[in-house]
Amino acid sequence: MKPESGEILEAFEEYLRIVKGLGEKSVAAYLADLRQLQEQTGDLLSLETEKILHYLSGFDNKRTLNRKLASVNAFVNFCHARRLTTRSVRIPMARIPRALPKYLSYEEIEAGLARIDRSTPAGRRDYALILFLYASGCRISEALAARREDLVEGWLRIRYAKGAKERMVPLAPAALEALEEYLAQSDIASSHLWLNYRGEPLSRVSAYKIVRKYLGVSPHVLRHSFASALILGGADLRVVQELLGHSSLITTQIYTHIERKHLKETVTQYHPLGQ
Repeated sequence: MKPESGEILEAFEEYLRIVKGLGEKSVAAYLADLRQLQEQTGDLLSLETEKILHYLSGFDNKRTLNRKLASVNAFVNFCHARRLTTRSVRIPMARIPRALPKYLSYEEIEAGLARIDRSTPAGRRDYALILFLYASGCRISEALAARREDLVEGWLRIRYAKGAKERMVPLAPAALEALEEYLAQSDIASSHLWLNYRGEPLSRVSAYKIVRKYLGVSPHVLRHSFASALILGGADLRVVQELLGHSSLITTQIYTHIERKHLKETVTQYHPLGQ
């Protein structure tokens, strides 16, 4: 006896929750996509490539298109694996150009730092935090989790990295000097590096506001700025990968596009045929 579409969707929902371990929002998105497909094509168990393509043609945004397609492919594979359909239809994802990460030049960062009033405790903290992020390339979560004991002879031990991987990153003298100036003013007994005016660990929201106030960007842009400065300076890609804590070199390779862009702009600006 052929199962009803509703029964199949219930089984698929259970599969997504238990086998795939997806969260509530992801499961809801998958089911919403499939119900939308069902409204347009009728029976979900008799899907043909032509019907699927007709459904997908209604989405111009490639990211939306790929999300819908991921739902369809997952459902079709689910049905095929359980012999509910005789063949598996798989449509490749749309290619989306990877955007270059936003980054700031050292001159832009310097201009922002110059606006900080370092005569106040908060100003010395803000100055040190921005230099710390730019000099280390660490994620804001890693920076806020850092403790005083993680500073070892000019190096920062990042023990709270994504994926629970520990790494060591050298800090530039200017960042260390600013950090020492900031820490020297504090008489609060706390092992955390970054504190608010009450002596409590600085929150992500507060850190975001600090960087936004002086540089007009999020803290993560300083991580991109760190990596971009190294790549443009000629650093080896694998060294940058290690400093950023990327598990795969593929993730780091996006910064090579910045290098190519820089080289192209240099030729355009300085070569007589580049005009």
